[in-house]
Amino acid sequence: MKKLKFISLCLSVIALASCSKKDKAVVSVPQIQVGKPISNTAPLTTGNYKGTMLANQTYTVTGDITVNLGDTLLIQKGVKLNMENGANIFVNGTFISLGTSDAPITITDPRRSKTTGTSTVGTDSAYVGGWGGIYASNSAPLVVIKWTHLDFGGAALKAIPFSGTNAGLKAGNQYILYFENPTGVFILEDSWLYGSPDDATRFYGGFYNIMRNTMEKCGSNGGDGFNAKGSAVGNMCYNLIIGGATNGTKTASDNTTAGECQFTMYNNTYINDGFRNNGVFGARSGSVEIENNSRALVYNNLIVNCAFGVRIAGGPGGNKVYLADTTYSATSIIKQTATDYNFFYGDNAGNTYTPPQPAAITGQFVPTSVAQAVVTHPQAHGIPNMASFLGSTYTFGFVYDGTSLIGKNNPMFKNFPLPAPTLSWITQCSVDGYDFHLSAGSPAIGAGTTTVVAPITTGIPVNANFGSSGITPPGADMGCYQTNGTGNQH
Repeated sequence: MKKLKFISLCLSVIALASCSKKDKAVVSVPQIQVGKPISNTAPLTTGNYKGTMLANQTYTVTGDITVNLGDTLLIQKGVKLNMENGANIFVNGTFISLGTSDAPITITDPRRSKTTGTSTVGTDSAYVGGWGGIYASNSAPLVVIKWTHLDFGGAALKAIPFSGTNAGLKAGNQYILYFENPTGVFILEDSWLYGSPDDATRFYGGFYNIMRNTMEKCGSNGGDGFNAKGSAVGNMCYNLIIGGATNGTKTASDNTTAGECQFTMYNNTYINDGFRNNGVFGARSGSVEIENNSRALVYNNLIVNCAFGVRIAGGPGGNKVYLADTTYSATSIIKQTATDYNFFYGDNAGNTYTPPQPAAITGQFVPTSVAQAVVTHPQAHGIPNMASFLGSTYTFGFVYDGTSLIGKNNPMFKNFPLPAPTLSWITQCSVDGYDFHLSAGSPAIGAGTTTVVAPITTGIPVNANFGSSGITPPGADMGCYQTNGTGNQH
Protein backbone atom coordinates (compact mmCIF):
# COMPACT_ATOMS: atom_id res chain seq x y z
CA MET A 1 0.00 0.00 0.00
CA LYS A 2 2.87 2.39 0.77
CA LYS A 3 4.28 1.77 -2.70
CA LEU A 4 0.96 2.50 -4.35
CA LYS A 5 0.69 5.74 -2.41
CA PHE A 6 4.23 6.63 -3.47
CA ILE A 7 3.43 6.04 -7.13
CA SER A 8 0.21 8.04 -6.83
CA LEU A 9 2.18 10.92 -5.30
CA CYS A 10 4.69 10.77 -8.16
CA LEU A 11 1.87 10.84 -10.68
CA SER A 12 0.29 13.86 -8.99
CA VAL A 13 3.54 15.82 -8.81
CA ILE A 14 4.50 15.11 -12.40
CA ALA A 15 1.00 15.83 -13.64
CA LEU A 16 1.02 19.22 -11.91
CA ALA A 17 4.41 20.03 -13.38
CA SER A 18 3.33 19.03 -16.87
CA CYS A 19 0.27 21.27 -16.68
CA SER A 20 2.28 24.46 -16.21
CA LYS A 21 1.50 26.91 -19.00
CA LYS A 22 5.03 28.29 -18.75
CA ASP A 23 6.66 24.97 -19.70
CA LYS A 24 6.11 24.84 -23.44
CA ALA A 25 9.54 23.46 -24.39
CA VAL A 26 10.22 19.72 -24.38
CA VAL A 27 12.80 18.98 -21.70
CA SER A 28 14.52 15.73 -20.81
CA VAL A 29 12.92 13.78 -17.98
CA PRO A 30 15.24 12.84 -15.11
CA GLN A 31 15.46 9.14 -14.31
CA ILE A 32 13.38 8.04 -11.37
CA GLN A 33 13.85 5.18 -8.93
CA VAL A 34 11.13 3.09 -7.31
CA GLY A 35 12.02 1.08 -4.23
CA LYS A 36 15.47 -0.41 -3.79
CA PRO A 37 18.01 -0.91 -6.58
CA ILE A 38 18.32 -4.41 -8.02
CA SER A 39 21.87 -5.77 -8.11
CA ASN A 40 23.38 -7.16 -11.30
CA THR A 41 26.32 -8.90 -9.60
CA ALA A 42 24.65 -12.30 -10.01
CA PRO A 43 22.11 -13.70 -12.48
CA LEU A 44 18.45 -13.12 -11.69
CA THR A 45 16.96 -16.57 -11.19
CA THR A 46 13.30 -17.58 -11.10
CA GLY A 47 11.51 -15.55 -8.44
CA ASN A 48 9.71 -12.36 -7.43
CA TYR A 49 11.33 -9.00 -8.10
CA LYS A 50 10.55 -5.37 -7.36
CA GLY A 51 12.50 -2.13 -7.28
CA THR A 52 14.74 -0.56 -9.94
CA MET A 53 17.23 -1.90 -12.45
CA LEU A 54 19.86 0.83 -12.58
CA ALA A 55 20.82 2.82 -15.67
CA ASN A 56 23.34 1.42 -18.14
CA GLN A 57 23.79 -1.87 -16.29
CA THR A 58 23.64 -5.35 -17.85
CA TYR A 59 21.55 -8.00 -16.13
CA THR A 60 21.48 -11.71 -16.86
CA VAL A 61 18.10 -13.37 -16.34
CA THR A 62 18.10 -17.17 -16.15
CA GLY A 63 14.52 -17.82 -15.01
CA ASP A 64 11.06 -16.29 -15.04
CA ILE A 65 10.77 -12.94 -13.27
CA THR A 66 7.46 -12.23 -11.51
CA VAL A 67 6.21 -8.81 -10.38
CA ASN A 68 3.65 -9.35 -7.63
CA LEU A 69 0.38 -7.47 -7.23
CA GLY A 70 1.11 -4.16 -5.52
CA ASP A 71 4.79 -4.20 -6.51
CA THR A 72 6.60 -2.23 -9.21
CA LEU A 73 9.57 -3.20 -11.36
CA LEU A 74 11.18 -0.20 -13.06
CA ILE A 75 14.01 -0.34 -15.61
CA GLN A 76 16.12 2.77 -16.11
CA LYS A 77 17.67 3.90 -19.40
CA GLY A 78 20.48 2.00 -21.07
CA VAL A 79 19.81 -1.29 -19.27
CA LYS A 80 20.40 -4.54 -21.15
CA LEU A 81 18.58 -7.69 -20.10
CA ASN A 82 20.14 -10.89 -21.42
CA MET A 83 17.29 -13.37 -21.16
CA GLU A 84 18.38 -17.00 -21.02
CA ASN A 85 16.53 -20.34 -20.97
CA GLY A 86 13.43 -18.83 -22.59
CA ALA A 87 12.84 -16.64 -19.53
CA ASN A 88 9.71 -14.49 -19.24
CA ILE A 89 8.59 -11.45 -17.27
CA PHE A 90 5.24 -12.12 -15.57
CA VAL A 91 3.46 -8.99 -14.34
CA ASN A 92 0.71 -8.95 -11.74
CA GLY A 93 1.72 -5.48 -10.53
CA THR A 94 3.30 -2.56 -12.43
CA PHE A 95 6.08 -2.80 -15.03
CA ILE A 96 7.89 0.31 -16.29
CA SER A 97 10.66 0.29 -18.94
CA LEU A 98 11.98 3.83 -19.42
CA GLY A 99 14.58 3.90 -22.15
CA THR A 100 15.48 7.13 -23.92
CA SER A 101 16.37 7.98 -27.50
CA ASP A 102 20.07 8.24 -26.63
CA ALA A 103 20.07 5.29 -24.18
CA PRO A 104 17.42 2.73 -25.12
CA ILE A 105 16.78 -0.42 -23.11
CA THR A 106 17.40 -3.81 -24.74
CA ILE A 107 15.69 -7.08 -23.78
CA THR A 108 17.11 -9.91 -25.87
CA ASP A 109 18.34 -13.47 -26.17
CA PRO A 110 22.15 -13.12 -26.08
CA ARG A 111 22.57 -16.16 -28.34
CA ARG A 112 20.92 -14.41 -31.27
CA SER A 113 22.24 -11.79 -33.69
CA LYS A 114 20.24 -9.69 -36.12
CA THR A 115 20.70 -10.38 -39.82
CA THR A 116 20.18 -8.25 -42.89
CA GLY A 117 19.39 -9.10 -46.46
CA THR A 118 17.83 -12.39 -47.53
CA SER A 119 15.95 -13.95 -44.63
CA THR A 120 13.77 -17.05 -44.59
CA VAL A 121 11.75 -18.75 -41.88
CA GLY A 122 13.92 -21.85 -42.03
CA THR A 123 17.22 -20.03 -41.72
CA ASP A 124 16.61 -16.91 -39.59
CA SER A 125 16.40 -17.34 -35.80
CA ALA A 126 14.21 -14.22 -35.63
CA TYR A 127 11.23 -16.45 -36.44
CA VAL A 128 11.93 -19.10 -33.77
CA GLY A 129 11.60 -17.37 -30.39
CA GLY A 130 14.56 -16.98 -28.04
CA TRP A 131 13.43 -15.51 -24.74
CA GLY A 132 9.75 -15.55 -23.83
CA GLY A 133 7.71 -12.39 -23.40
CA ILE A 134 6.19 -9.87 -21.03
CA TYR A 135 2.87 -11.30 -19.84
CA ALA A 136 0.64 -9.01 -17.76
CA SER A 137 -2.33 -10.52 -15.93
CA ASN A 138 -5.80 -9.16 -15.25
CA SER A 139 -4.48 -7.65 -11.99
CA ALA A 140 -1.70 -5.60 -13.63
CA PRO A 141 -2.78 -1.93 -13.49
CA LEU A 142 -0.02 -0.46 -15.65
CA VAL A 143 2.62 -1.49 -18.18
CA VAL A 144 4.76 1.25 -19.74
CA ILE A 145 7.43 0.45 -22.34
CA LYS A 146 9.34 3.34 -23.95
CA TRP A 147 12.44 3.40 -26.14
CA THR A 148 12.98 -0.33 -25.62
CA HIS A 149 14.32 -2.99 -27.98
CA LEU A 150 12.36 -6.23 -27.68
CA ASP A 151 14.46 -8.63 -29.75
CA PHE A 152 14.03 -12.36 -30.44
CA GLY A 153 11.03 -12.91 -28.15
CA GLY A 154 8.31 -15.50 -28.37
CA ALA A 155 9.65 -18.69 -26.80
CA ALA A 156 6.67 -20.92 -26.00
CA LEU A 157 5.15 -20.68 -22.53
CA LYS A 158 5.90 -23.80 -20.54
CA ALA A 159 2.86 -23.29 -18.31
CA ILE A 160 0.08 -20.75 -17.72
CA PRO A 161 1.79 -18.02 -15.66
CA PHE A 162 -1.23 -16.82 -13.67
CA SER A 163 -4.68 -18.07 -12.80
CA GLY A 164 -8.07 -16.67 -13.73
CA THR A 165 -7.11 -15.37 -17.16
CA ASN A 166 -9.79 -13.45 -19.01
CA ALA A 167 -8.63 -14.51 -22.42
CA GLY A 168 -7.79 -18.20 -22.21
CA LEU A 169 -4.01 -17.86 -22.13
CA LYS A 170 -2.51 -21.33 -22.44
CA ALA A 171 0.79 -23.16 -22.40
CA GLY A 172 2.52 -22.96 -25.76
CA ASN A 173 1.55 -19.34 -26.53
CA GLN A 174 4.42 -17.43 -28.17
CA TYR A 175 3.74 -13.71 -27.76
CA ILE A 176 6.28 -10.98 -26.98
CA LEU A 177 3.72 -8.74 -25.26
CA TYR A 178 0.49 -9.81 -23.59
CA PHE A 179 -1.95 -7.72 -21.52
CA GLU A 180 -5.46 -8.57 -20.31
CA ASN A 181 -6.58 -6.20 -17.54
CA PRO A 182 -9.92 -4.71 -18.74
CA THR A 183 -9.37 -1.62 -16.56
CA GLY A 184 -5.58 -1.41 -16.93
CA VAL A 185 -3.32 0.78 -19.06
CA PHE A 186 -0.72 -0.39 -21.57
CA ILE A 187 1.72 2.07 -23.16
CA LEU A 188 4.15 1.06 -25.92
CA GLU A 189 5.96 4.00 -27.46
CA ASP A 190 9.10 4.66 -29.51
CA SER A 191 10.18 1.02 -29.21
CA TRP A 192 11.34 -1.80 -31.49
CA LEU A 193 10.03 -5.36 -31.88
CA TYR A 194 12.33 -7.64 -33.84
CA GLY A 195 11.33 -11.20 -34.63
CA SER A 196 8.58 -13.48 -33.34
CA PRO A 197 7.17 -16.90 -34.27
CA ASP A 198 3.50 -15.90 -33.83
CA ASP A 199 1.53 -12.75 -32.96
CA ALA A 200 4.04 -10.23 -31.67
CA THR A 201 1.41 -8.83 -29.31
CA ARG A 202 -1.93 -10.02 -27.94
CA PHE A 203 -4.14 -7.60 -26.03
CA TYR A 204 -7.45 -8.36 -24.29
CA GLY A 205 -9.16 -5.37 -22.69
CA GLY A 206 -7.72 -2.18 -21.23
CA PHE A 207 -6.56 1.18 -22.62
CA TYR A 208 -3.66 1.47 -25.05
CA ASN A 209 -1.38 3.95 -26.71
CA ILE A 210 0.81 2.15 -29.24
CA MET A 211 2.70 4.86 -31.08
CA ARG A 212 5.90 5.51 -33.02
CA ASN A 213 7.22 1.94 -32.86
CA THR A 214 9.13 -0.16 -35.42
CA MET A 215 8.22 -3.80 -35.96
CA GLU A 216 10.01 -6.21 -38.28
CA LYS A 217 10.17 -9.95 -38.99
CA CYS A 218 7.15 -10.76 -36.84
CA GLY A 219 5.32 -14.03 -37.45
CA SER A 220 6.91 -17.07 -39.06
CA ASN A 221 4.22 -18.83 -41.11
CA GLY A 222 1.43 -16.80 -39.56
CA GLY A 223 0.76 -14.33 -36.80
CA ASP A 224 -0.16 -10.67 -36.57
CA GLY A 225 1.75 -7.61 -35.45
CA PHE A 226 -0.34 -5.48 -33.09
CA ASN A 227 -3.33 -7.73 -32.36
CA ALA A 228 -6.00 -6.22 -30.09
CA LYS A 229 -8.95 -8.26 -28.89
CA GLY A 230 -11.60 -8.28 -26.18
CA SER A 231 -12.68 -4.83 -25.00
CA ALA A 232 -9.30 -3.21 -25.72
CA VAL A 233 -9.52 0.50 -26.66
CA GLY A 234 -6.87 2.91 -27.89
CA ASN A 235 -4.52 3.99 -30.66
CA MET A 236 -2.13 2.20 -33.02
CA CYS A 237 -0.44 5.03 -34.88
CA TYR A 238 2.87 6.15 -36.42
CA ASN A 239 4.23 2.60 -36.46
CA LEU A 240 6.54 1.17 -39.12
CA ILE A 241 5.58 -2.48 -39.72
CA ILE A 242 7.69 -4.35 -42.25
CA GLY A 243 7.91 -7.97 -43.29
CA GLY A 244 5.04 -9.23 -41.11
CA ALA A 245 3.53 -12.67 -41.73
CA THR A 246 -0.07 -11.50 -41.81
CA ASN A 247 -1.78 -8.34 -40.48
CA GLY A 248 0.22 -5.38 -39.28
CA THR A 249 -2.61 -4.03 -37.08
CA LYS A 250 -5.77 -5.89 -36.17
CA THR A 251 -8.88 -5.58 -34.00
CA ALA A 252 -11.35 -8.27 -32.94
CA SER A 253 -13.83 -8.30 -30.06
CA ASP A 254 -12.96 -11.86 -29.02
CA ASN A 255 -13.48 -13.33 -25.54
CA THR A 256 -15.29 -10.44 -23.93
CA THR A 257 -18.66 -9.25 -22.68
CA ALA A 258 -17.18 -5.94 -21.49
CA GLY A 259 -17.61 -4.03 -24.74
CA GLU A 260 -16.25 -3.73 -28.24
CA CYS A 261 -12.61 -3.56 -29.26
CA GLN A 262 -12.09 -0.05 -30.69
CA PHE A 263 -8.90 1.52 -32.12
CA THR A 264 -7.71 4.35 -34.26
CA MET A 265 -5.09 3.31 -36.81
CA TYR A 266 -3.63 6.33 -38.53
CA ASN A 267 -0.29 7.33 -40.01
CA ASN A 268 1.21 3.85 -40.00
CA THR A 269 3.60 2.60 -42.68
CA TYR A 270 3.08 -1.02 -43.75
CA ILE A 271 5.77 -2.55 -45.98
CA ASN A 272 5.68 -6.04 -47.55
CA ASP A 273 3.23 -7.58 -45.08
CA GLY A 274 0.95 -10.58 -45.48
CA PHE A 275 2.96 -13.08 -47.54
CA ARG A 276 3.89 -15.72 -44.95
CA ASN A 277 0.42 -16.82 -43.82
CA ASN A 278 0.08 -20.58 -44.25
CA GLY A 279 -3.61 -20.51 -43.31
CA VAL A 280 -6.51 -20.11 -45.70
CA PHE A 281 -5.42 -17.44 -48.14
CA GLY A 282 -7.78 -14.50 -48.09
CA ALA A 283 -9.09 -15.23 -44.61
CA ARG A 284 -6.53 -12.81 -43.19
CA SER A 285 -5.22 -9.46 -44.33
CA GLY A 286 -1.77 -8.17 -45.14
CA SER A 287 -1.94 -4.72 -43.62
CA VAL A 288 -5.07 -3.85 -41.58
CA GLU A 289 -7.78 -6.26 -40.40
CA ILE A 290 -11.04 -5.24 -38.67
CA GLU A 291 -13.15 -8.22 -37.61
CA ASN A 292 -15.33 -9.90 -34.96
CA ASN A 293 -17.62 -7.02 -33.97
CA SER A 294 -14.75 -4.57 -33.48
CA ARG A 295 -14.58 -0.96 -34.67
CA ALA A 296 -11.72 1.10 -36.11
CA LEU A 297 -10.86 4.36 -37.83
CA VAL A 298 -8.18 3.75 -40.47
CA TYR A 299 -6.68 6.88 -42.01
CA ASN A 300 -3.45 8.36 -43.43
CA ASN A 301 -1.70 5.00 -43.70
CA LEU A 302 1.00 4.25 -46.27
CA ILE A 303 0.56 0.66 -47.51
CA VAL A 304 3.27 -0.60 -49.86
CA ASN A 305 3.42 -4.05 -51.48
CA CYS A 306 1.14 -5.73 -48.94
CA ALA A 307 -0.93 -8.79 -49.83
CA PHE A 308 -4.17 -6.99 -48.98
CA GLY A 309 -5.28 -3.44 -48.27
CA VAL A 310 -7.51 -2.45 -45.37
CA ARG A 311 -9.83 -5.38 -44.80
CA ILE A 312 -13.22 -4.95 -43.11
CA ALA A 313 -14.47 -8.50 -42.60
CA GLY A 314 -18.05 -9.06 -43.62
CA GLY A 315 -19.11 -12.63 -43.02
CA PRO A 316 -18.46 -16.09 -41.63
CA GLY A 317 -15.24 -17.97 -42.31
CA GLY A 318 -14.59 -21.54 -41.24
CA ASN A 319 -15.77 -22.07 -37.68
CA LYS A 320 -15.48 -18.41 -36.75
CA VAL A 321 -17.66 -15.37 -37.44
CA TYR A 322 -15.43 -12.57 -38.66
CA LEU A 323 -18.14 -9.94 -39.21
CA ALA A 324 -16.84 -6.50 -38.20
CA ASP A 325 -19.17 -3.94 -36.63
CA THR A 326 -19.95 -1.32 -39.25
CA THR A 327 -23.17 -0.04 -37.70
CA TYR A 328 -23.57 3.40 -36.15
CA SER A 329 -23.58 3.68 -32.36
CA ALA A 330 -23.96 7.01 -30.60
CA THR A 331 -22.69 5.51 -27.33
CA SER A 332 -19.47 3.98 -28.68
CA ILE A 333 -16.12 5.76 -28.56
CA ILE A 334 -15.84 5.08 -32.29
CA LYS A 335 -19.30 5.80 -33.64
CA GLN A 336 -18.80 3.89 -36.87
CA THR A 337 -15.95 2.00 -38.53
CA ALA A 338 -14.47 4.04 -41.36
CA THR A 339 -11.41 4.05 -43.60
CA ASP A 340 -10.21 6.70 -46.06
CA TYR A 341 -7.25 8.91 -47.01
CA ASN A 342 -4.85 5.96 -47.28
CA PHE A 343 -2.00 5.63 -49.77
CA PHE A 344 -1.49 2.37 -51.70
CA TYR A 345 1.40 1.28 -53.88
CA GLY A 346 1.82 -2.14 -55.46
CA ASP A 347 4.05 -4.07 -57.86
CA ASN A 348 2.74 -7.09 -59.68
CA ALA A 349 5.72 -9.00 -58.30
CA GLY A 350 3.95 -12.33 -58.22
CA ASN A 351 0.57 -14.01 -58.02
CA THR A 352 -0.35 -16.27 -55.12
CA TYR A 353 -4.01 -16.76 -55.94
CA THR A 354 -5.66 -20.02 -57.02
CA PRO A 355 -6.97 -19.65 -59.61
CA PRO A 356 -4.62 -16.82 -60.66
CA GLN A 357 -6.02 -13.31 -60.67
CA PRO A 358 -4.72 -10.27 -62.52
CA ALA A 359 -2.53 -7.87 -60.56
CA ALA A 360 -2.20 -9.84 -57.33
CA ILE A 361 -1.24 -6.85 -55.16
CA THR A 362 -2.97 -3.92 -56.85
CA GLY A 363 -6.08 -6.06 -57.30
CA GLN A 364 -6.39 -6.21 -53.51
CA PHE A 365 -6.04 -2.52 -52.59
CA VAL A 366 -9.75 -3.02 -51.87
CA PRO A 367 -9.81 -6.62 -50.61
CA THR A 368 -12.04 -9.02 -52.50
CA SER A 369 -13.99 -11.98 -51.18
CA VAL A 370 -11.22 -14.52 -51.73
CA ALA A 371 -12.11 -16.75 -48.77
CA GLN A 372 -15.04 -14.95 -47.18
CA ALA A 373 -17.18 -11.85 -47.56
CA VAL A 374 -15.66 -8.42 -47.01
CA VAL A 375 -17.39 -5.04 -46.79
CA THR A 376 -14.51 -2.65 -47.33
CA HIS A 377 -15.71 0.66 -48.75
CA PRO A 378 -13.50 1.87 -51.61
CA GLN A 379 -11.95 5.12 -50.39
CA ALA A 380 -13.15 8.36 -51.95
CA HIS A 381 -9.97 10.21 -51.00
CA GLY A 382 -6.40 9.10 -50.65
CA ILE A 383 -4.19 7.65 -53.36
CA PRO A 384 -5.41 6.09 -55.58
CA ASN A 385 -9.04 7.12 -55.35
CA MET A 386 -10.49 3.62 -55.36
CA ALA A 387 -14.11 4.79 -55.32
CA SER A 388 -13.54 6.52 -58.62
CA PHE A 389 -11.42 3.67 -59.99
CA LEU A 390 -14.05 0.98 -59.25
CA GLY A 391 -17.07 3.14 -60.02
CA SER A 392 -20.48 3.48 -58.40
CA THR A 393 -21.67 0.05 -59.52
CA TYR A 394 -18.87 -1.90 -57.78
CA THR A 395 -20.15 -4.63 -55.46
CA PHE A 396 -18.35 -5.44 -52.20
CA GLY A 397 -15.94 -8.32 -52.62
CA PHE A 398 -16.02 -8.63 -56.41
CA VAL A 399 -12.76 -9.33 -58.20
CA TYR A 400 -11.49 -6.38 -60.23
CA ASP A 401 -8.52 -5.84 -62.52
CA GLY A 402 -5.93 -3.56 -60.93
CA THR A 403 -3.39 -3.94 -63.73
CA SER A 404 -3.42 -0.23 -64.55
CA LEU A 405 -2.43 0.57 -60.95
CA ILE A 406 0.79 -1.45 -61.02
CA GLY A 407 3.77 0.72 -60.15
CA LYS A 408 1.71 3.89 -59.97
CA ASN A 409 2.19 6.53 -57.26
CA ASN A 410 5.66 5.59 -56.05
CA PRO A 411 5.82 7.08 -52.52
CA MET A 412 9.47 8.02 -53.10
CA PHE A 413 11.14 6.71 -49.96
CA LYS A 414 14.57 8.18 -49.37
CA ASN A 415 16.16 4.75 -49.68
CA PHE A 416 14.15 1.64 -50.59
CA PRO A 417 13.93 -0.23 -53.91
CA LEU A 418 10.65 0.24 -55.72
CA PRO A 419 9.61 -1.55 -57.80
CA ALA A 420 10.48 -4.60 -55.74
CA PRO A 421 13.06 -6.96 -57.27
CA THR A 422 10.98 -10.17 -56.81
CA LEU A 423 8.09 -11.57 -54.79
CA SER A 424 10.52 -13.69 -52.75
CA TRP A 425 12.38 -10.52 -51.83
CA ILE A 426 9.12 -8.99 -50.63
CA THR A 427 8.42 -11.93 -48.30
CA GLN A 428 11.88 -11.66 -46.71
CA CYS A 429 12.19 -7.90 -46.29
CA SER A 430 13.29 -6.10 -43.10
CA VAL A 431 14.42 -2.60 -42.14
CA ASP A 432 18.15 -3.20 -42.75
CA GLY A 433 19.72 0.11 -43.76
CA TYR A 434 16.71 1.45 -45.64
CA ASP A 435 15.21 4.86 -45.00
CA PHE A 436 11.42 5.14 -45.21
CA HIS A 437 11.24 8.90 -44.78
CA LEU A 438 9.59 10.63 -47.71
CA SER A 439 11.73 12.40 -50.29
CA ALA A 440 10.87 15.90 -51.42
CA GLY A 441 8.20 15.73 -54.10
CA SER A 442 6.63 12.51 -52.79
CA PRO A 443 2.91 12.31 -53.63
CA ALA A 444 2.37 11.11 -50.03
CA ILE A 445 3.40 14.48 -48.59
CA GLY A 446 0.36 16.50 -47.52
CA ALA A 447 -2.09 13.90 -48.84
CA GLY A 448 -3.54 12.94 -45.45
CA THR A 449 -6.25 14.47 -43.31
CA THR A 450 -5.80 16.11 -39.92
CA THR A 451 -9.46 16.91 -39.30
CA VAL A 452 -11.55 13.81 -40.00
CA VAL A 453 -10.12 11.56 -37.29
CA ALA A 454 -8.78 12.24 -33.77
CA PRO A 455 -6.90 9.99 -31.33
CA ILE A 456 -8.67 8.19 -28.51
CA THR A 457 -7.75 9.71 -25.16
CA THR A 458 -10.22 7.85 -22.93
CA GLY A 459 -8.43 6.03 -20.13
CA ILE A 460 -4.91 6.91 -21.36
CA PRO A 461 -2.83 8.95 -18.87
CA VAL A 462 -0.26 11.37 -20.29
CA ASN A 463 2.78 11.31 -18.04
CA ALA A 464 6.52 11.20 -18.61
CA ASN A 465 7.03 8.07 -16.51
CA PHE A 466 3.65 6.51 -15.68
CA GLY A 467 1.74 7.12 -18.91
CA SER A 468 2.03 8.21 -22.52
CA SER A 469 4.83 10.59 -23.46
CA GLY A 470 2.42 12.17 -25.90
CA ILE A 471 -0.62 11.06 -27.91
CA THR A 472 0.43 12.34 -31.33
CA PRO A 473 -2.55 13.53 -33.43
CA PRO A 474 -2.92 12.69 -37.14
CA GLY A 475 -0.28 14.11 -39.46
CA ALA A 476 -0.76 15.55 -42.94
CA ASP A 477 1.81 13.29 -44.59
CA MET A 478 0.88 9.69 -45.30
CA GLY A 479 2.64 7.13 -43.16
CA CYS A 480 4.63 7.21 -39.94
CA TYR A 481 7.33 9.73 -40.92
CA GLN A 482 6.33 13.37 -41.09
CA THR A 483 8.28 16.07 -42.90
CA ASN A 484 7.75 18.41 -39.94
CA GLY A 485 9.70 16.02 -37.67
CA THR A 486 6.75 14.61 -35.74
CA GLY A 487 5.66 10.99 -35.85
CA ASN A 488 8.04 8.03 -35.74
CA GLN A 489 11.45 9.07 -34.41
CA HIS A 490 13.45 6.00 -35.48
